[in-house]
Order: sequence, then structure tokens, then C-alpha cells
Amino acid sequence: MDAKQLRWAYLFVLSLIWGSSFILIKRGLVGLTAVQVGSFRIIFAALFLLIFGFKSLKKISRRQWKFVAITSVFGTFTPAFLFAIAETQVDSSIVAILNSLTPLNTLVLGILLFGIQFQKRQVLGVFVGLVGCLLLVLSGASAHPGQNYYYVGLVVIATLCYAINVNLIKKYLSDLNSVSITTGNFAVLLLPALIILSFTDITQRISFDAAQHSIFFVMILGVVGTGIANVLFFKLIQMSSPVFATSVTYLIPIVAFFWGLLDNEMLTPIQFFGAFIILIGVYLSAKK
Repeated sequence: MDAKQLRWAYLFVLSLIWGSSFILIKRGLVGLTAVQVGSFRIIFAALFLLIFGFKSLKKISRRQWKFVAITSVFGTFTPAFLFAIAETQVDSSIVAILNSLTPLNTLVLGILLFGIQFQKRQVLGVFVGLVGCLLLVLSGASAHPGQNYYYVGLVVIATLCYAINVNLIKKYLSDLNSVSITTGNFAVLLLPALIILSFTDITQRISFDAAQHSIFFVMILGVVGTGIANVLFFKLIQMSSPVFATSVTYLIPIVAFFWGLLDNEMLTPIQFFGAFIILIGVYLSAKK
């Protein structure tokens, strides 16, 4: 498999993993609070990565640790809590849709702050994808008028964090392998996540079946949807571009919609049309 095929394979696998993450967050919120879901997600991912990737930490230089710590805050810590809080008020499929703002933010911030090179077709692709995203959001909003859409602002902030993260990795950590970056991120975050969890009522909740089931779903989310997925994602950033890598967020809503069907979240024809527009945007933004 050549480099071009490999990056599309990474994109496809990541879309399946992260498209399933939103339903796992929803399941986690059945028996846990949003803060507990975010904390457990980080803790499980950290333990998994430290077991299998501890030796990779030796490859991180003293200068690089600063950027590893910064990317851990923007790429993992802040979004983990923001997405969980948002899903307490908004459907998981809608949150997945709004996550598609990431490529647009990545391109804009990359041009303004990081001086990345781009082509007109990439800009067109991002905006075409955004049009598809808007179609999906507007349709979802009309179908669920009782939801508190002020919480979508938290998702927008999370996408800005992701955009900063991928540009930082591309500029400052391109010479560091993806396992080292991911393991370093979670090594930094493990203690803060444990401290935050200790200030919640987890000791009272842990004895209930609902909380135990939720912890199981969050464990899957942490190990597969966060730990393994971040290794793949950082590798994709290094072998392609920040805009192409974050184009995975265009495919995530499609996967999330199929999970939504199984969870009785209804889709409209406009949402299917929006998904098609999103795929066109991915193709245009990735094609050189």
C-alpha cells in the first residue's frame, strides 16, 4: 500500500472509531456526570498508553516536552470535558455534526498563525464541507426544537482546540513519532484527571449498576476511541497535512448517524444530502 492509499485507510479507520465515540459518550452519561466521563476517558487512555508506550517517552527531548504538554491540553483534556458536557443537552449525532467545523478552523488558524501552505481547491473543499455541515445542523435543530442549543458553543470551542492542536503538532512535533506524542500527552494528563475525578461523587455512584455499565463504555472510549485513535491521528497528521487529517471530522457524522438510527435518532432526507455534500468537501480539500 503506497503513502496515498495508506493515508486514506487511516482516514477511514479513524472515522469509524471517532464516529462511534459520540454514542459511547452518550452511554457513559447514563450513570456518570459529564466531568466523570471526561476524567475516566483520560484515565483509561493514559493507563493503556503507559502500559504499551512507556518506553517511547524516552524519545521526547526536554524542549519537546513543552509542546507535548500544550498539545495535551488543546487536543485531549479540554475537548474531553466539553464534548461530554455538550451531550448532556444536545443529541450525540448533532455534536458529531458540529465537530465537522474542525477542518475549517484548522485551515483558518493554520494560515493566520502558523503560515501553512494551501491551495484554492482546499479552501473550496472546506467551505463545501461546511455547507453540508450546516444543512445537517439546521435539519437537526428543526427536528429537536426542545434542545438547549447554547451548549453547541462548547463544541465550537472544542473544534478550535483541535485546530490549534493539529497545527502545533505539524509545526513543532513532526519529527517525533505518534506513539511518543500520544503517550506523552496522557502521561501529562493522568494526574490532573485523577484529581478532578476525586472531587466528584464517584465513590457514591460506583456501587450502582448504571454507573458500572457507563464506566465500561467509557473504558472502550478511552482505550480505543482516545488512546489508539490518537496514535493513528498523529501519524496521519505527519504523513499528510493538518487540513487533510482533520477532514476525518467530515466522515464522523455519517458513522454517528448510523449509530443514531440504532438509538432511535431519526434522520431526514436533508441530513442524507448534507452527508453527501460533506464527502465532496473531503475530496476537494484532500486532492492536490
